Formats: sequence, C-alpha cells, structure tokens
Amino acid sequence: MDIQVSGGPMTAKSLPPQLLERIAERFRVLAEPLRLQILTALYDREQTVTGLMAVLGQSHANSSKHLQLLYKAGFVERRKAGLHVYYRLANEDVFQLCDIMCRRLQVELDHQQGMLGAIIDATPDA
Repeated sequence: MDIQVSGGPMTAKSLPPQLLERIAERFRVLAEPLRLQILTALYDREQTVTGLMAVLGQSHANSSKHLQLLYKAGFVERRKAGLHVYYRLANEDVFQLCDIMCRRLQVELDHQQGMLGAIIDATPDA
C-alpha cells in the first residue's frame, strides 16, 4: 500500500493504522545499536560482510543477520561481485533521523544540567 504525502506534514490523526505499523517496523530495525553502527560504517563507502566484521568486531553470522534486517527494511542495498556481496546505504535519510534524536538528547541534557546547577546553587555550604 503506497501512500503519497503531499502538501506538508501529516498529523498522527491522519495516518492510517497500516502506515503506522510500517513506520513502527522501521523504528524497530533502528532500535538496535549494532545496526546503527553498521549504517555509520557504510556512510562513506560500501563494504562486504568481512569488512564490516573487522570494523564492528562481530562474527560473520551476527553481522549478516543484522545486514539482512537492514536490507529488508530498505536501509541498505547490496550488489554481488563474484564471490563477494557489497552493502551500501540505500540513502542517507536515516541520518536525518539520527540528527533529530541527537538534537533532542542535547536539549534534554542541557535541561538536566540546568536543573542540577540550580540544585547545587541552592544548597547551603556545609
């Protein structure tokens, strides 16, 4: 089911349940830190499973399992060249999500540090 979004951002009320489920599936794939590491490792260039194993320090089976999930979700593409399979990012959109989350985490950290500073300033010297 393809849904075309035009004319601006959709609100949560306007998203059909089927689309919400597909969005949730993609977020579940991204919820694993190792998969985010794989995407980051593929940012600059395509790599084989063996190349990713060296970067990630993971077994072939574990790396392949995570790559397969990323592939099925459309985050990576692959091409076969002889005996090797090369993986690359399908696009860099996923990093926009990461940027949004990093900015949100920074806001939360700044808020927490501000609260801690206020508590420390209000504490009488012992």
